[in-house]
Amino acid sequence: RQALLVPALLETTEAEAALAEQHAGELDAAGFAVDRVGPATLAVREVPVAIAGQDVAGLLADALADLGAGAAAHRIDGSQNELLANIACRSAVRANRQLTVPEMNALLRDMERTERSGQCSHGRPTWTRLSLAELDRIFLRGR
Repeated sequence: RQALLVPALLETTEAEAALAEQHAGELDAAGFAVDRVGPATLAVREVPVAIAGQDVAGLLADALADLGAGAAAHRIDGSQNELLANIACRSAVRANRQLTVPEMNALLRDMERTERSGQCSHGRPTWTRLSLAELDRIFLRGR
């Protein structure tokens, strides 16, 4: 866990704030220390080290949306791993984000060490293999 110097405040609906209280144990197990500080306001005091420095309020809002949807659709079984997988997916490198060469190398080394790194937690591929012929076709070589 990483304690935040200044708690991140998240304005929610009263239902979402109640949902955070209801699932406090799951959020705590996932590394979040969240307190309800108002009828529709949450204070995030600690986050998992892996997401420190990210948009904490946005990630928590997404996690609450998942928990809310899971309560109705039985998508989320309350396990720590699934909650963390959804948070990881939302905090992943996005399209058009410029990475430095050391960041790219670190990402590739991490993928080599990670079990089932060929797909995200939703089953989408994280990489693909192209043959030389496919690359030539994409870039219209030989025409």
